[in-house]
This record gives sequence, C-alpha cells and structure tokens, in this order.
Amino acid sequence: MKSPREARKTARSLFRACLSGGRLDATRVRTVTDTIATEKPRGYLAILQVLSRLVRLELERRHVVIESAAPLAESEMKNLRADIIRTHGDDLTFDTTVRPDLIGGLRVRVGSDVWDGSVRARLEALPV
Repeated sequence: MKSPREARKTARSLFRACLSGGRLDATRVRTVTDTIATEKPRGYLAILQVLSRLVRLELERRHVVIESAAPLAESEMKNLRADIIRTHGDDLTFDTTVRPDLIGGLRVRVGSDVWDGSVRARLEALPV
C-alpha cells in the first residue's frame, strides 16, 4: 500500500499535468483518471481520491455565486459579471439566486472568498 504522503505527491503532480495554461483541462483530467483506473498502479485509490479533491477544489475556486434580495436588472447583472471577470479571470461559472432573507443588498462568493453587502449581515453585526 502506498503511503498517504506518496499518494498526495503523485496526485499533485498528476493535477499539475491536467493544467493547461494555468487552467484545468477537462480532457486531460479524464485521460489521467482513465489511465490510472485501467493501469491500477500501487495505491491508485488513494491517488484518485486526492486527485478528485484537488479537481473539486479548483472547480469551486472558479465558481461564482451571486445572491440578491430581489431580482437584478440585466444591465446590473452584466456590469457585476464584467467586474468579477476583470478581477478573477474569464473562465468562471456563474450561479445567481434570489434570497429574500437577505433583506437588501448582495452577497457574492467566488471560491472561498465572500463579499457580503446585505442588510441581514449588517444587522447581525450590530452589537446587542
């Protein structure tokens, strides 16, 4: 059995091989995972688990969630997306939701970074 440290090291090098120009390439990921699954090197399950985690984290890092208290106008949404793309790159996926419990304002999450400009967050931050 391969040690967890060796599996992490191998998975990280395979993950770097899946990057093309600093961005994750889905065809490379598929090719690498298919090769590992067919060849079944020593400790391949641990390698696949770590590689899966790295790919998931990279996909989450490139995903944007925009939450608003009310539906945004198309022009506002277009400007907001343009600002986010200018800051974080153009290979982002966007998800927009309406959450009335925010009371007002926006909440934007890009990967693990959160910008909360909602009224609800301001009310919760008030000292009691």
